[in-house]
Amino acid sequence: MKVKFLKEDFQMNESYVYYQGHIVDENQVSISIRSKAFNYGLACFEGIRAYWDEENEQMYAFRLREHYERLLQSCKVLYINLPYTVDDLMEATIQLLRKNNYKTNTYIRPIAYKGSDKIGPTLFDDDDRILIYCQPLESYTGKGALKVAVTSWNRIEDNMLPPRIKATAAYLNSGLASLEVLRRGYDEAIFLTKSGHVCEGPGENIFMVRKGKLITPPPYDNILEGITRDTIMLLAKNELGIEVVERSIARTELYASDELFFSGTAMEVTPIVEVDDRVVGNGQPGEVWAKIKELFTNLTVAKNPKYSHFCTPIYEKEE
Repeated sequence: MKVKFLKEDFQMNESYVYYQGHIVDENQVSISIRSKAFNYGLACFEGIRAYWDEENEQMYAFRLREHYERLLQSCKVLYINLPYTVDDLMEATIQLLRKNNYKTNTYIRPIAYKGSDKIGPTLFDDDDRILIYCQPLESYTGKGALKVAVTSWNRIEDNMLPPRIKATAAYLNSGLASLEVLRRGYDEAIFLTKSGHVCEGPGENIFMVRKGKLITPPPYDNILEGITRDTIMLLAKNELGIEVVERSIARTELYASDELFFSGTAMEVTPIVEVDDRVVGNGQPGEVWAKIKELFTNLTVAKNPKYSHFCTPIYEKEE
């Protein structure tokens, strides 16, 4: 796919987005107040990170292919039919990052949505659109460690609003959970499932270290099958030799854990030092987290040759 550029005389301090096959000034794009995406949340999205390596003056998009594969799976569930392949969307993102000329860690947000302005929340509508924007982003929380609480809101279930897809409407559930715990003075929430098992945070997966094992909730406990989660599991098994177990976790196991941490595109790998006013371990970020964090950080800027295929270089380098 050849990406088209419009209005080439834009100033470089303006922000560019990808919209319906074109890279344009962000100010040129608007969404109708009647749009189904706005009125009913009929949309899905991805969160992708691109990391800047100052030493090599190169930016790397992290697991770009896997993110767009998941976006198209979400689109399939929501009956959003885009005329683009994974390779098309990858190339569009590369061109967009080049056009914005970012030289810092950057967050990328593709959104596929129903653009129709017809009344009614039906997904059976053919006005399907895609928008990609990006912005600089370093630390998501601005904190080195988190104090969290279990929210009274249950996580949505697969047969209600599938949590394994990143549907925009599903994030009302996340917003309510975050609102509740933030107003109580905590940094983030933890969801339980209807059956009372630990699920995930509002926008991140959770890992527990207990008795030498790294434990994380399974897909059937209504989690998003996170791409960062998958990366953490690979690093723990392949690089640290730690047994990784996917199983249901009881709430009180969190209190008895040696370590806890979140993982996610925006959250990256962030330790949890307190849950429901109980100290986790010794109250400090743990050794397993520290090792995984270091491995993850090096991996994202192509410092580990074993995982270099996860990193898509953005800028063309002269030979």
